[in-house]
Amino acid sequence: MKRHIPTLFLLAAAAALLAAAAGPARAGQEARYLTVKGSDTMVHLASTWAEAFMKAHPGVEVSVTGGGSGTGIAALLNGTTDICAASRAIRPRELQLAARRGIQPVATVVARDAIAVVVNPANPVSTLTLEQLRKIFTGAVTRWNQVGGPDAPILVLSRDNSSGTFVFFLEHVLQKEDYTPRARFMPATSAIVQAAAADRWAIGYVGLGYAVEAKGRVKTVRIRKDAAAPAVAPSEAAVRDGSYPIARPLRFYTNGAPRGLAKAFVDFCLGPEGQRIVRETGYVPVR
Repeated sequence: MKRHIPTLFLLAAAAALLAAAAGPARAGQEARYLTVKGSDTMVHLASTWAEAFMKAHPGVEVSVTGGGSGTGIAALLNGTTDICAASRAIRPRELQLAARRGIQPVATVVARDAIAVVVNPANPVSTLTLEQLRKIFTGAVTRWNQVGGPDAPILVLSRDNSSGTFVFFLEHVLQKEDYTPRARFMPATSAIVQAAAADRWAIGYVGLGYAVEAKGRVKTVRIRKDAAAPAVAPSEAAVRDGSYPIARPLRFYTNGAPRGLAKAFVDFCLGPEGQRIVRETGYVPVR
């Protein structure tokens, strides 16, 4: 992952001001502004797509903002974004709200992701099972010597509940048990990376692209489906062959099938250039 996130955010912020004045593209209007809002996991990927798309389409502005998948889905249902970027599926109650508002969310899978579990490089623990992860993040295990490490307290780092990654981890790793109340809930994925890099006994989870970008500052833990299964590190190959147990699709949601400028942008993301960007930013292409 290239280290130019601040520049991208400046571009996105400038575009957001224009987009805020124009609002989402409307049928019958000349579409020049496109808004993409949602998943913090996807914000760097979507910003890189937007930058490349704007170079190929002079005069078009694409605004990308994060805030979490829940925030993006709410924006789609409120009609304040053209595209919602989501690292989780839309929930039944959100679909019910959409129906009441005449919104028809349509999902397009644009990439895949592995959720990487990260610790400080000084931590000797390199492998955990899914059951050990569940116990750490629910608070049943509180010290590293309970999972093969030294006698030191575990600092649990999590995204906040606006994050699709928070929800996916809750459902697929915690088996819908509550996070430990001792967890430190972070507003952004980058904050988890920073905290794990600074605290020897911290553990958190991030999208694969963030783990690739943070290599050297944090250590990625290999995961076993159970005690007898092989330990697998998150990677494109492990996501493709299904051996890494914490993988998921990354989606765009639109109101109805993408059309106009939104369709052009989605088609670009799924095309050769867009899928090349997926791999370059550390995620897994779908084509």
